[in-house]
Amino acid sequence: MEVGSGNVFADLGLPDAEELKTKVQLAVAIKREITARGWSQARAAESLSINQPKVSALLRYRLDGFSVERLMNFLTALGHDVEIVIKPRRAGQQAGRIFVEAAA
Repeated sequence: MEVGSGNVFADLGLPDAEELKTKVQLAVAIKREITARGWSQARAAESLSINQPKVSALLRYRLDGFSVERLMNFLTALGHDVEIVIKPRRAGQQAGRIFVEAAA
């Protein structure tokens, strides 16, 4: 058993691990909102100005066709604010990191 880094994509050695983690976290927030509203995929597609197959891919976390910016735009279309905060890295960190947090 190994302790993970907090990013399963990095642990698996995948390229663009930080971007993949960010995309999944944004998609989780989108899926939660669509589910909370009780929307069908067709209704979500209408609200997000995409087609139903793209909503299906999004809800199944098949995110190859979605940029981080596009996912953030979906959240704003759903009535959420998206804040980006830039600050110095923590002491002892080799590199900066990307952190996404969904507020309650």
